[in-house]
Amino acid sequence: MAKQHRILAGQVAAITGAARGIGRATAEAFLREGMQVAIGDLDLATAQQTATELGHGTIALPLNVTERASVKEFLDGVEAQLGPVDVLVNNAGIMQVGHRVWEEDDATTLRMIDINVNGVMFGVKEIVPRMLARGRGHVVNIASTAGKGGFTGGATYCGTKHYVVGLSEALRAELHGTGVDVSCVMPVVVNTELASGLQETRGVKHIEPSDVADEIVAALQENRFDVFVPRSVAQITRVINVLPRRGREAVSRALKADQILAQVDEGKRAAYELRASHSDPALDAAPEPKQLTS
Repeated sequence: MAKQHRILAGQVAAITGAARGIGRATAEAFLREGMQVAIGDLDLATAQQTATELGHGTIALPLNVTERASVKEFLDGVEAQLGPVDVLVNNAGIMQVGHRVWEEDDATTLRMIDINVNGVMFGVKEIVPRMLARGRGHVVNIASTAGKGGFTGGATYCGTKHYVVGLSEALRAELHGTGVDVSCVMPVVVNTELASGLQETRGVKHIEPSDVADEIVAALQENRFDVFVPRSVAQITRVINVLPRRGREAVSRALKADQILAQVDEGKRAAYELRASHSDPALDAAPEPKQLTS
């Protein structure tokens, strides 16, 4: 007998970094399911425009995921306007790539860690107690297939997504039997501004934000933890993981996956890289970190 899908209509969802890209597409998908949606973003003007365009009572609130107080204020605001949050999607993240780790400037490294790691951690720490008090809820953490491997030119990004995968695994274990569920979303390269200028690998095409959003909806309905997008990546990952290291690396080279974050079109990425470099006001306002010398 097929497992009955959960009904999402009427549930309240909060999505971080949802002014554009995967976050916006997820908001659209949630609205189609009859959910109430709140989007949070550092770029409040764009978030408000997105909320207006999406309609159906979507609200936009300011959010800086690098500050726990801001995350708390965001969730407080959502609950004041829409009610208790049933689903939190920790989506906010940046990807600055194209440099070997020792060549990457310290500000870029710290920025990715602060947004991709602390942003998810603060979201988890603020939402889980609320969900535990009600005995229900679902945390969705947006990681990446990069969180299952390491790719030249994207060491810091890969490291931050490894954190999201590991955190999600541990959180699932800690919440077992509480009524609060977790999903870890691991897409390949998605056709958003974040992926501009990246090459395609052999055998795995770039996907659309709507593909990720549809799988997030399915994960909520099915209560599924591992959310590979596309689903075929799950089989590829299983096969590669049984190979010895040299075999895994040979497959990566054959698929050109080893260069996907290293050989980028800097011209096509310029606009995104500039926006990403100003995505953490605290770091942007701070003095440039001193470079370590040997």
